[in-house]
Amino acid sequence: MTKEPTEPRTEGQQPTVERGGLWGLLFSAAGLLLPPFGALLSVVGISQGWRARRAAREREVPAPGALMSMVLGWAGIGFSALLLAGYAVFWNEITAYQECSAQAHTVSSQESCVETVRETISERSGLPERYVPFPA
Repeated sequence: MTKEPTEPRTEGQQPTVERGGLWGLLFSAAGLLLPPFGALLSVVGISQGWRARRAAREREVPAPGALMSMVLGWAGIGFSALLLAGYAVFWNEITAYQECSAQAHTVSSQESCVETVRETISERSGLPERYVPFPA
């Protein structure tokens, strides 16, 4: 149940709920789903949530979703940063896998590419080969 009036607002009448936080929540959720390029969407979600909270505070109305959009936005930025760091650290392995995969014409040669990249990432990271999450 919202506090929105059931009749149409007259000119100049302010809404009783700030809805900008819900837009921020949408952008932040999209930022989580589209890494690493979702970092930009996460930044938009954070700023939208911040602006919605500020506007709601000035008008003394609630801003549903504003705080959650900022939290999800920061999580999206963190996730994108970790993914970009992983790309940077394992760039040579990823490139070698892409080249091998492009030349693989059979299932067995594709599996050979996967095993090779898992071995090289395992050697470089120190993880056991069964814990290497590649390819995702």
